Amino acid sequence: MVTLEDIEAARQRIGEHVVRTQLRRSQALSWRAGIPVYLKLENRQQTGSFKLRGATNALRCLDGQARSRGLVTASTGNHGRAVAHAAGTMGARATVCLSALVPANKVEAIRSIGANVRIVGRSQDDAMLEVERLVREEGMCFVPPFDDAAVIAGQGTLGLEVADDLPETALILVPLSGGGLAAGVAAAIKGRLPAARMVGVSMERGAAMAASLAAGRPMDVQEVETLADSLGGGIGLDNRLTFPMCRALLDEVILLSEEEIAAGIRHAARIEGETVEGAGAVGIAALLAGKIVSDGPTVIIVSGGNIDPAVHRAIVDDRDAGLAP
Repeated sequence: MVTLEDIEAARQRIGEHVVRTQLRRSQALSWRAGIPVYLKLENRQQTGSFKLRGATNALRCLDGQARSRGLVTASTGNHGRAVAHAAGTMGARATVCLSALVPANKVEAIRSIGANVRIVGRSQDDAMLEVERLVREEGMCFVPPFDDAAVIAGQGTLGLEVADDLPETALILVPLSGGGLAAGVAAAIKGRLPAARMVGVSMERGAAMAASLAAGRPMDVQEVETLADSLGGGIGLDNRLTFPMCRALLDEVILLSEEEIAAGIRHAARIEGETVEGAGAVGIAALLAGKIVSDGPTVIIVSGGNIDPAVHRAIVDDRDAGLAP
């Protein structure tokens, strides 16, 4: 388990390198829910998502020799961009392996900051095979996207900020994918605010962690297109950390339809004035869909804003975003 002490050490390590994002009260969602509702705006992080926290901590835990071998990772987009950014600030070279399901805007964003991009297969598991080859044949240093103690601790710094800013928090809604964010934030919150409830939110289509938690063990789940593309990918059948941490620390898991996720994106743009990707909008979507019950201050983690502009326009304008039903 990653501990509260690990997360506090990560905050000291990365504090000068990431944004301490705003926790802003949403008047519209508070009125709708009948309780105070706050948005933790990680879409305003330097790379557009929370992933910069974990990537920065992981890279700063490596020694210079490891970084000099070249860094490699697999990603659904946001982690790759975070690794590329953090590597660039430290003078290291990064290779990011992506599947063909990663949206073009995320691919180009990674390339634009100097990373070498490799498109492999149609799932994050396929991309991981290329990572394993590069580690084995070229000696590169792997930076895991989620199932890694340093990555989890970095993501957990977000939870420390919530606990500092709103110690009366009763419930936190956290996007749930591989579990790095959910595990890190839950460890921080349960360590600092033990009475607070943690609810993971994901999509109905291809939610690997949700399926694994329901089965009681890591499961293979087919990765498919979804508006919450950053929540896609498997958790690894040999998962060491995020699965047991999510099983121990999450109080509930909620799944959403594509229509509900679109409603969350639309609300964020029209009412909150925030550009939010599908994965970042799932907490808002869960509240709008009436799937959340809370009797006290509720925090929604808006995990990222790196959505394809054309898809975003279509959703906000109530047009078809191009996904199969």
